[in-house]
Order: sequence, then structure tokens, then C-alpha cells
Amino acid sequence: MTLSEKKERLIRSLRALESVAVAFSAGVDSTFLLKCAQEALGQNVLAVTVRSASFPGQEYDQAKRFTGEHNIKHAVLDFDELSVEGFASNPPDRCYRCKRALFKEIRALAEKGGIRHVAEGSNCDDMSDYRPGLKAIDELGILSPLREAGLYKEEIRALSRQMGLDTWDKPAYACLSTRIPYGEEITREKLKAIGDAEQYLFDLGFRQVRVRHHGSIARIELVHGDIEQVFARGLAQQINEKMKTLGFTYATLDLGGYRTGSLNACLTGAAQK
Repeated sequence: MTLSEKKERLIRSLRALESVAVAFSAGVDSTFLLKCAQEALGQNVLAVTVRSASFPGQEYDQAKRFTGEHNIKHAVLDFDELSVEGFASNPPDRCYRCKRALFKEIRALAEKGGIRHVAEGSNCDDMSDYRPGLKAIDELGILSPLREAGLYKEEIRALSRQMGLDTWDKPAYACLSTRIPYGEEITREKLKAIGDAEQYLFDLGFRQVRVRHHGSIARIELVHGDIEQVFARGLAQQINEKMKTLGFTYATLDLGGYRTGSLNACLTGAAQK
């Protein structure tokens, strides 16, 4: 199936919904889904952006700007994930607990506004990693139109570029809680330190960044070319000092480089079920 055929399949499925609320993080996938939903349904679309400790402020600002520029109705849902039972203790099913509580609230918001369906932006690549949040989404009957259309990340980027969406080459992102190893407590202070550390690295010009929080250690993941740039640009000491001001005693560069879900490597097969 060609890219254009997959997109047309997506548009047809969205048009059949009559109305939909799209969980909108301003990332590559949710932006593409939201714009396609608008193409299919016009004003019968609501973008819902979550504002929480795990969601960086700059992402919220981008979501607000995009919906304003494209004349899409936008609702902001304030959500306290740390109050979700068991979330702060950071078990392997943390994402399941959070997504289940979160999408219940999004669904209630949609129902209150007379919107029939809720959709989210996971794609076919998300099926290849440990993603307990997808189980919660499926249990609640939340739609995943990009998966249903058979779309993969690179295809979504290609289609986004064709549509003139600025997010086509935006780096992948995930909630800040994913930076803390399973079993280690999640706190607002840790999330803020992670968010501030990553924003600092973005401001230095690095585009794909993860700062993993290992207690007193900030383990920094960059793509391999950027690891070399840290030393070529003489930034190592500067970055080290900045991490100290954010509460870390040590800053390390992970020689394995950036990769999604790196903290899942410590899970056994049993823990992933």
C-alpha cells in the first residue's frame, strides 16, 4: 500500500467517526493525526493537551500555538499523575496506571462536550517496544487511527512533510517520567531537574536528547555525532557544571548514544507482561 493510499484510508476512518477528541502533545504523530482529523471532520474535532509535571512547558506552548494557527478547538486538561495510585513508586506498569487514569479524564471531557470518540497517536513502530500504556488505551476503547491505518513513524514524517507540517522532522519525545529507572520514586523535583537539564541541552543546539535520572548521576543520551560535538565544541565542563546546579553530583555521557526505551533493558520478560 502506498503512502497516499494509507493516508486516504486514515481519512476515511476518521470521517466515519463524525466527531473526535485527539490527545494532542504537539509531537510528530499527534500533530499529523490532528491535522488529518481536521481535514476529515472540519470543526468536529477537539485537540486535548495535558498539562502536568511530566509534560514540558515548551511542548504545551507549541500545542497552543499550532491549534491557534490552524483554527482547531483546543482544551487543556490539568492532570496530576503523581496522585494516581502506585504511579510515584514507579513500577514497570507505571505507564499503564497513568494512561488509564488520564484517558478516563479525556474521555469524560469529550463526552461532556458531546464528542463521540477519543483518539491517540501511537503508530505501528510502538508495537515493537514495551508499551504498557497501549494496554490501557485498548481497554478503554480509545482509538489508535495511525496504527489501524498501518502507518509507521517514517511514513508519518514523510506525509507530514508533504502536508507542510513543521513537525515532520521534530525529534521523538516521551514524558519525563520515562527518564527515571523503574522502582525509583518519581517526584516533582526530579521531573523538574530532568526537564531543565534537557532544555539546557536543547538550547545548546542538540536536537535529540534524553537525561536519565540515576540519583546523583545525570546519564545523558545524545546521538553519536552529538557526543563527538560535546568535546569538539569544548562543552564537557560547561555541561558538567550545569548538571551540578540542577542537583546532580555527576554528569555522564552514555557511549551507547540516544535510544528510546533504554531503561526497559533492565526488565525481565516477566516484568513486561
